[in-house]
Amino acid sequence: MSVIKLIMSDIDGTILDKNHQLDSHLIELMPLLKQSDIPFVLASARSPLGIAPISKELGITDFPIASYNGALISRGDKILSQHTINKKELLLLHDFLKKEFPTVSINVYSGKDWYVNTLDKWVEIEAQITGESPKVTSLADFLQEEKNLIHKLLLIDNAATIQKLKETLATIDFPQTDFYLSKDNYLEVTHNQVSKKQALLELANYYQLSLTEIMSIGDNYNDIPMIEIAGLGVAMGNAPTDVKVSANKVTDSNDQNGVSKAIKLYVLSE
Repeated sequence: MSVIKLIMSDIDGTILDKNHQLDSHLIELMPLLKQSDIPFVLASARSPLGIAPISKELGITDFPIASYNGALISRGDKILSQHTINKKELLLLHDFLKKEFPTVSINVYSGKDWYVNTLDKWVEIEAQITGESPKVTSLADFLQEEKNLIHKLLLIDNAATIQKLKETLATIDFPQTDFYLSKDNYLEVTHNQVSKKQALLELANYYQLSLTEIMSIGDNYNDIPMIEIAGLGVAMGNAPTDVKVSANKVTDSNDQNGVSKAIKLYVLSE
């Protein structure tokens, strides 16, 4: 096994337990990783502001983060790479939603900011979950502005409406845009180049590392590509069977400090 020189980790269900508390042993390992010049990179569908408190608690605000599942990779205020939604497809989608699915809550993420048309019930629920506050604006005008780069849309409604929307969008030609469910009533929209696998490749290039020198850790289906491509792919004990099968190793669950145990065993045991 190669010496690990970078770790990329999912957040929810991985370094956070079922009560959304951080792996209790992880904080004490961060200085040891820094001494060994091993970046610990957080990769999540969360926004930069949603990741920031966790980075701060871990003491790793100087390491890169891959937010919006890798649509935006940043280090502090510096953007390392980004994949924004194609503007033509974005405007087509917006017009389609307003006409055919007017009840759907449209949430727009651009850089660190979250924009909405109005503070509807879905927006208020999401704000309670994330602790973030959206900016209310005319999305039609905001999306038209050429300078406004959009990293993600989050479309929310009741599950039946979102399922119908997903099925309908599959019949429309959006060659550069991906749609996927993150909950039964949450439809995520990103550029089709966006994935944690692509983020891992871009960070390997940024640090000039071989994939064999990278460990990735995750617990869910969207983590499988980054688990498979890393030199050491680790699945959480709480992961579905398919995720575990894709991994080189399986650690303990997120309620049993699985991430810190994997780091001690596979990275800091030398």
